[in-house]
Amino acid sequence: MNIFYEEDGGFKVGNILTDNTTSLQVENTHGKRSKIKSANVMLRFAQPGLSEFMSQAELVAAGIDVDFLWEASPPDEFEFGTLAQDYFGHVPNPIEAAGALIRLHGSPMHFYKKGKGRYKAAPPDALKAALASVEKKRLQAELQARYTEQLGNFQLPAEFAEHLSMILYKPDRNTIEVKALEAACAATHLSAAHLLEKCGALPSTHDYHLNKFLFENFPRGTGFPEVTVEEHPELPLATVNAFSIDDASTTEIDDAFSLEKLPNGNWRIGVHIAAPTLGIAPGSPIDVIAAQRMSTVYMPGDKITMLPDNVVQAFTLCADRVSPALSLYVEVNEALEIVNSESRIERLHIAANLRHDTLEPLFNEETLAAGKLDYAYATELKLLWDFANKLEAMRGKSADNSTQQIDYTFDVVNDRVTIGQRLRGSPIDKVVSELMILANSTWGKLLDDNKVAGIYRTQNNGKVKMSTVAAPHQGLGVAHYAWSSSPLRRYVDLVNQRQILSVLRGETPAYAKNDTALFTILRDFDTAYTTYNEFQRNMERYWCLRWLQQEKEKLEALTRLPSPQSSPASGRGGEREDHSSIPAGEGANESLRELVVPAIVLRENLVKLADIPLIGRIPSLPETPPNTKVTLEIGDIDLLDLNFDARYVASIEVAA
Repeated sequence: MNIFYEEDGGFKVGNILTDNTTSLQVENTHGKRSKIKSANVMLRFAQPGLSEFMSQAELVAAGIDVDFLWEASPPDEFEFGTLAQDYFGHVPNPIEAAGALIRLHGSPMHFYKKGKGRYKAAPPDALKAALASVEKKRLQAELQARYTEQLGNFQLPAEFAEHLSMILYKPDRNTIEVKALEAACAATHLSAAHLLEKCGALPSTHDYHLNKFLFENFPRGTGFPEVTVEEHPELPLATVNAFSIDDASTTEIDDAFSLEKLPNGNWRIGVHIAAPTLGIAPGSPIDVIAAQRMSTVYMPGDKITMLPDNVVQAFTLCADRVSPALSLYVEVNEALEIVNSESRIERLHIAANLRHDTLEPLFNEETLAAGKLDYAYATELKLLWDFANKLEAMRGKSADNSTQQIDYTFDVVNDRVTIGQRLRGSPIDKVVSELMILANSTWGKLLDDNKVAGIYRTQNNGKVKMSTVAAPHQGLGVAHYAWSSSPLRRYVDLVNQRQILSVLRGETPAYAKNDTALFTILRDFDTAYTTYNEFQRNMERYWCLRWLQQEKEKLEALTRLPSPQSSPASGRGGEREDHSSIPAGEGANESLRELVVPAIVLRENLVKLADIPLIGRIPSLPETPPNTKVTLEIGDIDLLDLNFDARYVASIEVAA
């Protein structure tokens, strides 16, 4: 005797070896023996054989119309044999009964299982919903397959347009668009960004990086709501005329300087900082905006300001106007030693905005050494330069410029980049940086001495951090350092300025000691500032790679020039003129087809290109001492991954 039984959610057949009433010992079609509970036996049959029985039962099941079977089923719970008899119109044979059971069991949307061999027809509404869900999944599967095929052929599905930001920057793996993209990426061996670029979804690699940053940090856009600057009390007018020193693109002019000869022969040097806190009350709409952004975001060729333009224009230290300022005045003697200092809140006339690009050729170490003082503000700048050197020495720092670092400037015009260099510690940099350190350290001490809360930058054992507790900044060599000199560009500076003004006015400070709001500001600023700096570094790397592309384009254009030997413009009698910048024949063209650039080995296979701030690993670099100058042949440039390939060519100069 054979049985048709249920086991592990499926149906099987076997030959009875031993029948123990409550259990049976059976042998299946493969000769395997097992113990089966009698309750799991659905049918007993003698004929046909085991294999034939299952194949015929499955054939019967496949022929049963499940919709008709559902319509023919009773509303209450039923036993499969009863429904099989109603369906076939006669007492079913074992094969028909088994086929009906297989069909019932394989149709969970139509029939709910209630026990061994017992089922209940699904309610009409539930069945309708289940069938609709299945149909929806089928259509989605077809759509996903179409998406994958189109992407694999580098065609962008039209439906992707409105979801591109999500797909690129925050992919939801539950969506069919992302599932299709992942399948296409696996098939083409490309990253999502590279595949979408091939599909024409990324017309600009620059916008890919910018939009990723904006998507993550400015989901509501970079625009500002309309805000009104609050009126502030009339302030006394300073007796000095000040001037600022900034990059040509700077619009948020935070700081300016002044000099005044005193009757006693001393000089009074003024460091003047824009005072936007006079028109931005804590918790006001403008303050909320600044607290959300925390800082101006910088990138080559562009920036996202912390404050709305009308607020910036109300407080920037722009030339030919009078602006409110927080001023630090220090009196210095003939030896440029500080003998007195005071801070004031006042109105200040800005006489000029000096710009780096025009000032640098006039005010530099060479002109200072030669005593050339034939330009505007030369006398003032010379005195500030001497004072800056004095301040640097007072901080215990060396004025030795033999190990000066290089700062790089990026000028982007019409999608072309120019990368310039400026030695850090140049007269312009030193004057500005030393006077800002003086102001930040003086006002940091002012807050600490008056037991008023502030946000400090501290350094201990090489680690720089933000803190609400005053502590030395070992790297700068000062006992207090509270950012206060850029309130138009950094929210921490704006907060500290509020606290400083409260001390000078004798008012209750906006933030008390251990104020939780101050800790929140510190945390949020630290997070935002780190994110913005990383973005700026990425965009500088992007434009470095674009610069390499420009150089390669110049080289390719050069190799396409006709050979001077065959040019009609060659000299008399077949003699050609000396075109040192033009390759002299095909052989020279071949040697110039690849861009070769100088670089400096940092360590192991890590190098920095000599002319731009671009660092990369060169696998082909042999073991070379640090600081060795080498030449590299630039290969592929990837503007999406921000990477480049290069091959070691030769060592130019081996480091000592």
